[in-house]
Amino acid sequence: MTTVGIVGSGHIGSAVARLAIEARHQVVLSNSRGPETLADMAAELGPRTFAATYEEAAEASDIVVITVPVKVFPDLPAAALAGKIVIDTCNYGPERDGHIPELDSSSLTSSELLFRYILDAMLVKALNNICFKHLLSLARPAGAVDRCYLPIAGDSAAKATATESIDSIGYGVVDGGSLADSWRQATGTPVWGIPHGPTSNERGEPAGEDAIRTAFGTATR
Repeated sequence: MTTVGIVGSGHIGSAVARLAIEARHQVVLSNSRGPETLADMAAELGPRTFAATYEEAAEASDIVVITVPVKVFPDLPAAALAGKIVIDTCNYGPERDGHIPELDSSSLTSSELLFRYILDAMLVKALNNICFKHLLSLARPAGAVDRCYLPIAGDSAAKATATESIDSIGYGVVDGGSLADSWRQATGTPVWGIPHGPTSNERGEPAGEDAIRTAFGTATR
């Protein structure tokens, strides 16, 4: 059993938490407002779920899933994340995050920017291209004929462990390269949302490995 820390327990964080509990992992929830605001969710998810602060969630976990606005990156607990495998699900949105010159100019990807704040973590980009409804509905066990695939990017050996973790919650992955290459799965790219159908489709559409590779191949910057 792996302990999965959720830093930012909004739609995506909550969906990952639910899938992790279904996969028999332990989950530590956290958000910016404090663990008391997550008590109901923790109770709903059951005895293997706990609410904590950002720092406590990071320290207690084997894998940490960060799902916060990009503007919050400077506030993340860098010391507690040191040495941890971190999955970055975050997407840049200037209308929410304000304009960040390095991202507006494409001199950095949002994951490279995050890495500047958590240099001692092992960072992987994943779970950022699918809406929370589809993340919940499209999970399938390994070997299922309609198994869905998601992109992943990263520079360290942590990518293999993150792949195993994502596999355990119901998804295959397609390796999209390094953190510098993660622009190919950023907001507005062909792999972002499109392979799984519109959000108006509550159940979504499973995207196979070939569909993800094709979407990567048509991405432009």
